[in-house]
Amino acid sequence: MSNTIKMVVFDMAGTTINEDNLVYKTLLTAINNAGYTLNLEQVLAEGAGKEKKQAIRSILLVYLNIVDEKLINQIYNNFIEQLGAAYKHFEVKPQPNAAELFNKLKEQNILTVLNTGYNRETAELLLAKLEWKEGQTFNTLVTASDVPNNRPNPDMIFHAMQKFGINDGSLVAKVGDSIIDIEEGKNAGCGLTVGITTGAHTKTQLQQANPDAIIDNLSQLSALVIH
Repeated sequence: MSNTIKMVVFDMAGTTINEDNLVYKTLLTAINNAGYTLNLEQVLAEGAGKEKKQAIRSILLVYLNIVDEKLINQIYNNFIEQLGAAYKHFEVKPQPNAAELFNKLKEQNILTVLNTGYNRETAELLLAKLEWKEGQTFNTLVTASDVPNNRPNPDMIFHAMQKFGINDGSLVAKVGDSIIDIEEGKNAGCGLTVGITTGAHTKTQLQQANPDAIIDNLSQLSALVIH
């Protein structure tokens, strides 16, 4: 099935980057600062992989039955401010075997794309900390702020495909640590959707989205896309 994969689209935090759920911990703090008492498990279950304003919207609706755009904007602005401060002092690491996998894909002329529910500013801050360079470590970055519609819509994947002249989704694999990553891949018609257990969602949660495969380490991806 996957011997024709030309591009692999990877989620960032939790999939290729290990930031110990710092984003979701910061999101939790921003929500609770507004006077609530949610926990990290709730934030991960509803917010993982989504554009962050949409994540706040979903979390408030599901757990608190609140629909209030003014409050959502207030929490989001607080979150962005706190996140900038948190990342300045936080050591961001690649997930195990990320660099090795990127090199293997490059050797096989398979494109490596990073995509994320973060805005571009946050994503580039993370990549700078890792010293991952576009055009060297990976081929391109697509963020939530680069497209009209965010996950689970396929816009970010379509954006990357268009950039490299790929017209057929079956030539693309999507790898991510949350249900919404898998849904995004399926909505883009990806030939392969892969869940990974190193981030937001457990194997049981990932199975709900029916990915083609679930892996526990990026090193396992080679066997699925390289033949």
